[in-house]
Amino acid sequence: MKILVLNCGSSSVKFALIEAGGGDERIVARGLLEPVGSIKGTASCELPGGDRHVRTVALPDHNHAIRAALELLVEPDVGVIGDWQEIEAVGHRMVHGGDRFHEPVLMTREVAAAIAECAILAPLHNPHNLSGYFASLSLLPQAAHVAVFDTAFHQSMPPRAYTYALPHELCARYRVRRYGFHGTSHRWMAERYAELEGRPVSELRLITCHLGNGCSMCAIEGGRSVDTSMGMTPLEGLVMGTRSGDVDAAAILQLMQWEGLTPERMDILLNKSSGLYGISGISNDMRTLLEHAARGDERAELAIEVFCYRIRKYLGAYWAVLNGAEAVIFTGGIGENAPEVRARVCRGLDALGIRLDEERNRAAVGREMDLSAQGARTRVWVIPTNEELLIAREAFRALREGGRKTA
Repeated sequence: MKILVLNCGSSSVKFALIEAGGGDERIVARGLLEPVGSIKGTASCELPGGDRHVRTVALPDHNHAIRAALELLVEPDVGVIGDWQEIEAVGHRMVHGGDRFHEPVLMTREVAAAIAECAILAPLHNPHNLSGYFASLSLLPQAAHVAVFDTAFHQSMPPRAYTYALPHELCARYRVRRYGFHGTSHRWMAERYAELEGRPVSELRLITCHLGNGCSMCAIEGGRSVDTSMGMTPLEGLVMGTRSGDVDAAAILQLMQWEGLTPERMDILLNKSSGLYGISGISNDMRTLLEHAARGDERAELAIEVFCYRIRKYLGAYWAVLNGAEAVIFTGGIGENAPEVRARVCRGLDALGIRLDEERNRAAVGREMDLSAQGARTRVWVIPTNEELLIAREAFRALREGGRKTA
């Protein structure tokens, strides 16, 4: 079965064409269209052999962007499919499913309406995810459409982990609780590690770290999320590229009063002007900060130290939650490609059985690799995330089972 996986954001559309079924999956092509909303955008497509095709196209909206992706896939130069009709299913990444969606589900009008209701919890994501769904539905009406939710993996968290200490009635009325995100990435790491170790994921206790411009960690026991660092929104938890992560709520209220900030302006400050960028005043890109820190820039060094220290704090907390862990796993743009960050996070954690092999850590750039020193009690791995493959796998499973039900 040929499955098109779509990840539709406000200004970009990521896509992958995947052949699924028969106990195996393979990526046929993957690409990116950006910026959506532009008269002169770029459509790129990469094949497994490394061939890359780039076109300049008009991308005024998601409909044009998805059409451009489909036209690229059928081009003779690319040649991965002869006709759009070959696509039998579309897997849609949906960021927020609230507390209703625990598993992938076939898209219907009712499901789309329920996802739209969750837009109040993810106003920067769900509307664009839905826009991509409606656009692809008009272009690929013959295909089955399946929603796969970022939040679904974390629906296994117990109430003690997802409940905020706020008035119960208010939380119930407005669905205020921890939901967590990056669920497909955390699940991929857990299942891939189990596969590499030749053990059932149900036997494992793992701490997974998705570190990119957005960052989150997860405590996984028996293949189920039991706690995660992001909360009701993706703002809580670790320091991120431009997001603050954990901040005293009273500090936010005081800043709003002192600076005369509206809720909208405070939202921009916390999500767009904070994090690595806010501390350093230079960049939200870890590569740039590492270069500046190596030249003696104190604020760049502070940003990196705060970033790594916050990860260590959550790692220790999740170690306590799980009563130990077999492995710590890194993924994401920083997690996969920044050996210095991994070294700083893991340094001095001998009490937890964590010791890195320095040579292997330096070599593990964008590669799946065990970084653990010989004799280390706790394994440390880099496992590049493959959310597209997991979304395709979940879409295929949902279709095979006749469509998952909502909770």
